[in-house]
Amino acid sequence: MTAVQGTIVDIPTEDGTADAYLSHPVDGGPHPAVLLYMDAFGLRPGLNAVADRLAEAGYTVLVPNVFYRHGRAPVVELPEFIDLATRPEIFERLLPIMQSLTPDAAMADAGVWLRWLADCPAAADGPVAITGYCMGAGLALRTAGAHPERVAAAAGFHGGRLASDSPDSPHLMAEHITAELYFGHADEDPALPAEQIRRLEDALTAAGVRHRCEVYPGARHGFTQADTSSYQREGDERHWAALLDLLKRTF
Repeated sequence: MTAVQGTIVDIPTEDGTADAYLSHPVDGGPHPAVLLYMDAFGLRPGLNAVADRLAEAGYTVLVPNVFYRHGRAPVVELPEFIDLATRPEIFERLLPIMQSLTPDAAMADAGVWLRWLADCPAAADGPVAITGYCMGAGLALRTAGAHPERVAAAAGFHGGRLASDSPDSPHLMAEHITAELYFGHADEDPALPAEQIRRLEDALTAAGVRHRCEVYPGARHGFTQADTSSYQREGDERHWAALLDLLKRTF
């Protein structure tokens, strides 16, 4: 197994300083870069472990705190194990923070993350890949459309509201995307009902985007996150196989 190093880094933006987690192999050489978009719970040991596993596979992984305008991570206090059935106040505190991250602000930040990776000694030259979880799946889709010249591949898992009726829904970026995409949907996810799954698929197909969308049976929103009550081991391992296969093909 490849040894990795994980550190907290600070990234200047127009709106302040964003904290981020950077993980990469310790062999000294640059490696293909992956921008990992967090779920709503943000930077924490469980998400850092996801970045470390990607780094063990040979990638340099940046996980920015996209809520940095509200403070350093964690922006709300989190238990070691997150069970929303017994701790609904966590999401109640996170919801207005999530809503405050507008598409314009998120895409201004995306340019910052990509430029930072371009200058990072641990990241190889060339295009990057993106993966995102929960709200991060929508950010991955938006970034692929906003920066087609930089993004070679993008994946999203248990994403919510990817193809809503909103005039700024992420799926409307499809016509600008040149990357290959993969989405793993949870089949028990009220944040992405069947009609939105079809709408996303139709938009990607109509735009000629290389993509694969799969619905994971028995999976709930958050099924990849081992520190939450939504975790499903079978779905998580399937997500890893799909993600690493995508990265292998595009790098």
